[in-house]
Parts: sequence; structure tokens; C-alpha cells
Amino acid sequence: MKLQPLTLNHPKSLYKLDDDTTILQRLVRKIRKYDAEAEIIVVVGYMYNQIQKELEDDNVKFVHNPFYSVTSSMGSLWFAKDFLQRENVVIINGDIVASDKLIQDIVSRHTDYPYVLLDSTHKDDNKYNVQVQGDLVCVMSKNLTEFEGNYASITKLDAVSSRFLLEQLNQMVNEEMYNLFFEDALVQMIFQKNFELYFKDIKEYQWIEVDSVDDLLKAKEIHHENCDKQV
Repeated sequence: MKLQPLTLNHPKSLYKLDDDTTILQRLVRKIRKYDAEAEIIVVVGYMYNQIQKELEDDNVKFVHNPFYSVTSSMGSLWFAKDFLQRENVVIINGDIVASDKLIQDIVSRHTDYPYVLLDSTHKDDNKYNVQVQGDLVCVMSKNLTEFEGNYASITKLDAVSSRFLLEQLNQMVNEEMYNLFFEDALVQMIFQKNFELYFKDIKEYQWIEVDSVDDLLKAKEIHHENCDKQV
């Protein structure tokens, strides 16, 4: 594991960026800062008690996936399916550290169409990547040889597309595909149902998904730079 032994005693979302702030705390509080009315849902599984304790004062709702060890994000999102029936939905991994500007400009803004975030300056073959044609996503996968950029693990949906995704999730979970990424449901919608999924390139923004020790160092750098700008 890339982050062991750092994650042996706590999930990586609870890694501290400074003495008072974990990765997940920072994400929740930045969203709250720029959208005070946001309904924030945290799906928990591995070491869920630690996460619930860490966020007990942050006005979030928790959904527990008791089968986290045999499911992927498909299963976790399915457990939170009731919350997909909202006017606007943002699905974001709990190990993302993003600049204030990215949270303010994009994450916390309402949308009237579905899109994912990608970064054309990130070209890691081992990541979940996005290929596009024109304004639309063609495919997302970890097995692409050609792609526009790395997926930034942030998806934004309007009321229609979120309910469309819910239908697809129900279908795939019923077919025991709960060990896939939820983004694979979006890909199935594109291939099978002519779903139009757009994208935004966030190459001008600072962000990182924490999957390695190097990522942790970059996350701390982003965190401290943004703290400094607010002083």
C-alpha cells in the first residue's frame, strides 16, 4: 500500500495537514465556507468511528457502508442513494485537497448540467483518466492509452442527471456490480443510453488526490499556501 504505514491506525482522509486540520475536515469546512446551506453527506466504512468523531462538530450527515471491504465507490454511493434525489449533487472523494478558488469557483456553485472535472496537466497512466470528444466525455477508465487528463474525482450533477445516475446504480447493484467505481455507471450511461456528460478542465487550479506520500506533501503545500493567502 502506497500510504502504509501512515494509514495503519487511521484512514488517509484523517491525515493531518496541520496540528488542527485533517484532509476531510478541511474539505468539509471549505465547502461550508463557500456554501453555508450545503447538505454534506459523508459515506463511511473503514474505521468509521474515527471519522464520525472527527467530524462530530461539523454539521454533516453520515451514511454507513457496512460492506466497504467488498464494495467500491459504486456500493458506497448506493447506500447514499436517497441523497441523489436533490436539485444539485456534488460527488467528491474524501481524500481531495483543493485550493479555496477551486472550491469557490466550481465545487460550491450550482450547475444545470452534468460534468466531471479533469486536469489536462496531470497525465498519470495509473490514475482514473478521461477521454473526450468536443465538449463531451467519451469514456473514463484506468485502462486508457490515450486520454485528455486525469479525473479529479469530482462529479457535479443537476436534478435530472442525478436521478438518471440513481436508476443506473440500482440496476448495476442489482446485477452485483457493486465492486466497481461509481463512475463506471456514468460510462455505462454514455455507452448504452446516449447520456451526455460534459467536463471542465481545472488545469489552472491547485488540487491533489492523496494516494501516496508525495501526494501528502503536495496536499500540505496547497493547504498552507491557501492559509497564507487568507492571512
